[in-house]
Amino acid sequence: MAEATILHADLDAFYASVEQLLDPALRGRPIAVGGGVVLAASYEAKAFGVRGGMPGRQARELCPQLLFVGGHFSEYQRLGDAAIAVLGDYTPLVERISIDEAFADVVGTAHLFGPPAAVAQTIRRRVREELGLPISVGVARTKHLAKIGSQVAKPDGLVVIDPARETEFLHELPVDLMWGVGPVTSAKLADAGIRTIGQLAEMPGQSLERLIGQAAGQKLAALAWNRDPRVIETHRRARSAGAQSALGRKPFEERVFRPTLRMLADRIGSRLRNKSLSGRTVTVRVRFSDLRAVTRAMTLPAAVAATAILAEVAEDLVRSVRQDFPGERFISLLAISVSHLAPAEDLQLEFGLGLADEKRRPGAQGGAARWQADRAMDTVRGRFGWEAIGYGSVVLEAPRAVPDAFRELAEKEL
Repeated sequence: MAEATILHADLDAFYASVEQLLDPALRGRPIAVGGGVVLAASYEAKAFGVRGGMPGRQARELCPQLLFVGGHFSEYQRLGDAAIAVLGDYTPLVERISIDEAFADVVGTAHLFGPPAAVAQTIRRRVREELGLPISVGVARTKHLAKIGSQVAKPDGLVVIDPARETEFLHELPVDLMWGVGPVTSAKLADAGIRTIGQLAEMPGQSLERLIGQAAGQKLAALAWNRDPRVIETHRRARSAGAQSALGRKPFEERVFRPTLRMLADRIGSRLRNKSLSGRTVTVRVRFSDLRAVTRAMTLPAAVAATAILAEVAEDLVRSVRQDFPGERFISLLAISVSHLAPAEDLQLEFGLGLADEKRRPGAQGGAARWQADRAMDTVRGRFGWEAIGYGSVVLEAPRAVPDAFRELAEKEL
């Protein structure tokens, strides 16, 4: 059996921990980064049920002594980079998956730094001493189990999972800890009496697939037995680009979702164009006030990166959700992602045929004009900053509960 050499390191309550680091008066107190919406909460606040994405009013009801702080976004980036760099001192096999967490494989480094458990302990000590931040680490034979280990270790702990006992360890844990089990899947499993990973592992495959779908069922069944062949990817090519906006609890109306989708499309489109990429499939996710979520997708005949095209497709998809769920009056989150990415090619112009969708066809006159407008705006922003120019519907109408700096940190780099 292979040795447990994969580490998953995850900074604890990262944004809130940074705020407590910067202001010692906040240490030991329940705090939240944000205002209208909770962007992140300290462990002291989480003890009262406060969590990220929650409306500020609800958070205050749960925890009347909750303190809101604005956020130091440049410090989040600096300290996140520094913490991940510590892992790189012990192995070149580091895969960063967000601003505050990463995988590392320390196979073959024992003669230099000791066994994996010793390396993990050294990383935790250095991050605490050099940066003043708590970090939890899981050590296991696979990526999925290492990530679960770091969650079990929180806060500020270390869990090393013996390969000889990994199934026993895994099957005793709540199914919610599995990578890919969100609130909707968790609720479906709970309705079927599945609350532990062991219960899921023993569930007949066909029954599981009927409950949550074939792809998800097959994936979770494999992970429940720790069958995870994924390796550390040090240079991953992006398969998609996405952005989301937590809304709190807002009416499911055009005046709410249209400017939000325009803002998200603006973010994604500018990132795609900056990397000379475009995509063919647009997916939206709508989360209702009870945390149930619905996704819709559309694959276009040609790859696009124009903000207006992305926004209009997303709006059509969200309208289809509203039509399919007429009883849902409130939404709490909107997200857009663009996939089937490819390098942007030279624009192939098309003859105008008077088609209804010409504004959405990159090579048609209307589509080309939109592309040129975007590129002009990108140039201005590149010189004078993001806030120097923008679409009127975004600038005037889009919600600003979540600061732009936080959005930029939350969006994965392409």
